[in-house]
Amino acid sequence: MRSDVVKKGATRCAHRSLFHANGYGSEDLRKPLIGVCNSFNEIIPGHFHLNTIAEAVKLGVAAAGGTPIEFPSIGVCDGIAMGHTGMKYSLASRELIADSIESVTMASGFDGLVLIPNCDKVVPGMLMAAARLNIPAILVSGGPMLAGRHRGRDISVSQAFEAAGMFAAGKMDAREMTAIEEHACPSCGSCSGLFTANTMNSLTEVLGMGLPGNGTIPAPYTGERRLLAKHAGAVIIELIEKNICPRDIMTREAFENAITVDMGIGGSSNTVLHLTAIAHEAGIELPPPLFDEISRRTPYITKLSPAGTHHMQDLNEAGGISAVMKELSKKDLLHLDALTVTGTVRDRIAHAEVLDSTVIHSVENPYRPQGGLAILRGNLAPDCAVVKASAVADDMLTYRGTARCFNSEEEGVNAIMEGKIHDGDVVVIRYEGPKGGPGMQEMLNPTAVITGMGLKVGLITDGRFSGASQGACVGHISPEAMSGGPIALIEDGDTILIDIPNRKLELEVSDEELARRRANWVQPEPKINTGYLARYAKLTTSANTGAVLQ
Repeated sequence: MRSDVVKKGATRCAHRSLFHANGYGSEDLRKPLIGVCNSFNEIIPGHFHLNTIAEAVKLGVAAAGGTPIEFPSIGVCDGIAMGHTGMKYSLASRELIADSIESVTMASGFDGLVLIPNCDKVVPGMLMAAARLNIPAILVSGGPMLAGRHRGRDISVSQAFEAAGMFAAGKMDAREMTAIEEHACPSCGSCSGLFTANTMNSLTEVLGMGLPGNGTIPAPYTGERRLLAKHAGAVIIELIEKNICPRDIMTREAFENAITVDMGIGGSSNTVLHLTAIAHEAGIELPPPLFDEISRRTPYITKLSPAGTHHMQDLNEAGGISAVMKELSKKDLLHLDALTVTGTVRDRIAHAEVLDSTVIHSVENPYRPQGGLAILRGNLAPDCAVVKASAVADDMLTYRGTARCFNSEEEGVNAIMEGKIHDGDVVVIRYEGPKGGPGMQEMLNPTAVITGMGLKVGLITDGRFSGASQGACVGHISPEAMSGGPIALIEDGDTILIDIPNRKLELEVSDEELARRRANWVQPEPKINTGYLARYAKLTTSANTGAVLQ
């Protein structure tokens, strides 16, 4: 066993004594040692209940003949971090999570890993660690939150963010805003729409690193989630016996499957960052054009919040991700021989079926003929930019507007709240990329306020968007402003074209004028000069390469 390095031989006498101090006897040490990484904390609603998931995992491991050993991981709540300095730490925490799991696993000699994430950066961080370490591993999440109910309709945290804009516009009073905030998040679990966390937990299934139901069984369905967790604990022992490792599962074909399903369900634009970063750890390159190529051939067949009114519990009842995969397979869009932690994709979807065609449309009757994300290029984004096309209204898919420039998210939000932004504008928020932010903040505050105020404007940024964002919002613009990208050269009053059908993002300024501006551009001083973020800014790469560390 791999764990023999910490438990066998005379030179490991002291090591065994330290295991004994924790209550692991000789019989326990004869079994595979399974690291159970639990990202439980009391700040993230999606993680508040993960101790119950970890207990079920450990039962499954023990029953299958392994010795479970639990250790922790950090996690940041993007919703609570939103709109202040804390959001700069969100994406950057992904690398800390991967590094810390690598550190504990290598120091402890584990034979396998069961990884328990739920929200935002924790899921990709754990998948990155699994790909990097390449020892048998499986992920099991905590599941999505139930939708809230308010005045007879389902709501989620996105409506709480939008309420701020409606309040600022005089469309909602304080009492109504308070009622929404009290009912939007009624249970533990990752926020109930198809935001980043639920997208990544769903794509974990598609990649083959999680069991069916991992992304959709609601967190409050305690029995189902515990059964799933116990099953995951048993499966890790099978993976060790068969020596099936993450890079056997997370192949190029598996990533193409994940991108395909992502486009079919209209997932978060953050998946472009995260899938690219996970693939990087597996030694696979996912260039931005691949996402667009797959998007153009994949029908968009589910319309979940924030694009629509359905939530994750509806997708679960309609057959879940396996049903989505079964439907997409009718157009030969998936690699069915790709390996999962339990057989092939073909095995997994053999008996899947769509149980509610109002939630999962057929490939013959999609919401749109092309996928949920689009990759844009042009003189404003020579490398790439990303937009969640599925959450853009039809009349905003092609939009030309007047630039209003801001050098931070805070400046942009203040201008919107103060009524300085009007229909026909394009809000430009720059110096918020991986290096410039640093940390590539999510822009849910400005997008939600714009939506709540009913403004018809575009928004472009070298930062990124929450999975809960909607509208003509283009992010991940590369190169970023801090690296001297064209977004740094925009001036108030310039005309910007957002053309999603033709995949264009253009600044309608002459090449000569841009050259003049570039010659006069001076890189600003870093916003943060100490601590982890200062180190992160020096090491991180561009958004188009996943914002991984060099």
